[in-house]
Amino acid sequence: MSNQSFQGGQSSDQLFARARRLIPGGVNSPVRAFRSVGGSPFFVESARGATLTTADGRELIDFVCTWGPAIHGHNHPAIRGAVAAALERGTSFGTPNPAEVEMAELITQFFPSVKKVRMCNSGTEATMTAIRLARGFTGRDKIIKFAGCYHGHSDSLLIKAGSGALTHGNPDSAGVPASFARETIVLPYNDTAALDAAFAANPGEIAGVIVEPYCGNVGFIMPDAGYLEHLRDITARHGAVLIFDEVMTGFRLARGGVQELENIVPDLTTLGKIIGGGLPVGAIGGRADIMDYLAPEGPVYQAGTLSGNPLAMAAGIAALKLLDGEPGVYARLDALGRQLRDALLDAAKQKGLALQVPQRGSMFSAFFNDAPVRDYATATKSDAKLYARFFHACLDGGVYLAPSAYEAAFLSTAHEGGAIARACEVMTKALISL
Repeated sequence: MSNQSFQGGQSSDQLFARARRLIPGGVNSPVRAFRSVGGSPFFVESARGATLTTADGRELIDFVCTWGPAIHGHNHPAIRGAVAAALERGTSFGTPNPAEVEMAELITQFFPSVKKVRMCNSGTEATMTAIRLARGFTGRDKIIKFAGCYHGHSDSLLIKAGSGALTHGNPDSAGVPASFARETIVLPYNDTAALDAAFAANPGEIAGVIVEPYCGNVGFIMPDAGYLEHLRDITARHGAVLIFDEVMTGFRLARGGVQELENIVPDLTTLGKIIGGGLPVGAIGGRADIMDYLAPEGPVYQAGTLSGNPLAMAAGIAALKLLDGEPGVYARLDALGRQLRDALLDAAKQKGLALQVPQRGSMFSAFFNDAPVRDYATATKSDAKLYARFFHACLDGGVYLAPSAYEAAFLSTAHEGGAIARACEVMTKALISL
């Protein structure tokens, strides 16, 4: 990484040194650190389309896409214009505003399982509320989650988590009381027998099951055939609330998320990322009878000063309308994903490397693994050190991937054309150089 400053400012190394004095680890989210791949993070001055421009003046093709929200690329003029127009009216009101209603209408239009929706400020808030709502609705305490699935950093869910917790080798966070952890049952993803056994061992005690229907926080992992159907059936039979965490996959893989692709109807859905158009946002929605347990209608309390913020709503509405206004957008994104996947697999075969590249639509991962990855256990058998070498070879060539072997990568419509061609070239050369 160059130490030369960009546009008269400070270099990434200089900024990181300042940050480390004042910010824990020098970053405001652990996934931004480079500890699992080595080196120091770069700082971004600006972003446009598929390109990040760093504080050092480098231009990088971005496959992190703000960890998912930037499905239209960075700084899209329609989203920027919508935020500018909303800014003229004010930044925050602390009262209901018309954009909240429009957002609710769009979400319920695209997600038929969502009859009512409550906006909040992050995916963590959404999943935390979903768990509280499931417990309040059923009168039960226990929750099932799956090893490697990350649902934000609330106490009930930071047990055997993916994302940064897995990357840093600390899947169970300090500060989570043992009494909380005892109410969370952690099962392997894609294991129907384990799911059946958990319900049999805890009759009438399980309030709900929360799942990333397609995992994105232990790398990108798809469900086995019939797995999500089994999950839907067993929760219905036992009166447990099925929660699909589509914070990452909602609007990214299809307008109606994974539940549209798999034809599964969950009881509750959590959303975020794309519905904020790059601004902080979250949402929880689902069956009307469950959602009506939320205050002020019901006894489950949830609140937020900035929930339904007019700037975030404006950005999100613009992002959703762009998706709705582009016929074939998801087919185009899938074509980009397949182009990149095939290039990587061809290069790995040429080099003799064991590489798995699970991909659907605009999400993919690169696992240096002999076997297909279908759960936490097989994901963590991948060669993280080899991924770190691959990451830096790509970065040196001008392509930015997630600084972790256990995170999904993302594509945007802005990758069409020269960006995807250049990225394929850089990434295949990186593989061959290993």
